[in-house]
Amino acid sequence: MLPEVETWLRSRTTSSADWPIGSLMAAKGATRISVVLPARDEAETVGEIVSAIRRDLVETVPLVDELVVIDSRSTDDTAARAVQAGAKVFAQDEILCDLDPLDGKGEALWKSLAVTTGDLLVFVDADLREFRTSFVTGLLGPLLADPSVAYVKGCYDRPLSDVQGGGGRVTELVARPLLNMHWPLLAGFVQPLAGEYAGRRAVLERVPFVTGYGVELGLLIDLLDLVGLDALAQVDLGRRVHSHQSTEALGVMAGQIMYTAWSRLERQDLVVPLRAPSVSLTQFRRGVSGHLPMVRDVAVAERSPMVTVSKYASRSL
Repeated sequence: MLPEVETWLRSRTTSSADWPIGSLMAAKGATRISVVLPARDEAETVGEIVSAIRRDLVETVPLVDELVVIDSRSTDDTAARAVQAGAKVFAQDEILCDLDPLDGKGEALWKSLAVTTGDLLVFVDADLREFRTSFVTGLLGPLLADPSVAYVKGCYDRPLSDVQGGGGRVTELVARPLLNMHWPLLAGFVQPLAGEYAGRRAVLERVPFVTGYGVELGLLIDLLDLVGLDALAQVDLGRRVHSHQSTEALGVMAGQIMYTAWSRLERQDLVVPLRAPSVSLTQFRRGVSGHLPMVRDVAVAERSPMVTVSKYASRSL
């Protein structure tokens, strides 16, 4: 690990317990705070998360000014559950609808910038179980306490089948090796693919958003390039429990993350490309006649920085 990363770890890593609600309210002042949940078919969990945030951080203590769910083409009752729990819900494809619609979590996150008004945005995945509102307060702490901090990532333990730290397979097998090899300044992030993070609007609107699974990796790399390591921080949120995907689905995720990394390597002139990488991923599933190949496209689209969108740049907040 680089010496500057060791220094960063000591100075920019805190715990959610370090940020009591009273200190956050004292630091909030006129700062507007939006919490955003991107959600697709998360009817089982989204209502409980929204209810907890509204109860603890909107009604009991007025820390959060806006609680938004971006419904990403759900086929279940995600939107209805979120509305019933007290969130403002927007359909992903109805935001900036003059643009050709794209698919993926990153699309929902990017579009949330166009329908929220917060100076600070907190993103929380909608499939969390055992959710605690300290996820939100922990992520807000460094941003409210220090104006030089632009972006905060959550870190936590991720159990898999009751094995502590067994989750995060794509992180350990793909994302962490990529970052250590090519962006060693980011080697100190415990959970670089964490779905819980927060940032200043003025910074988030200036970076592109990958629309698929590479969104978290892309944001981390692009923000390092834009604002530097010392403007980034991480907060230990304890334990994160959520639904896990199959190994097959994780293979597609890994492919999209590798594609995202490649695009950054090329953009930052860190590689000399002799040809474009293949975007086809062949996987195998056993059938009655043996192993059957399945070919999936792992290319991911990307949205330009939100400040380049004319409707957004001209809006009056």
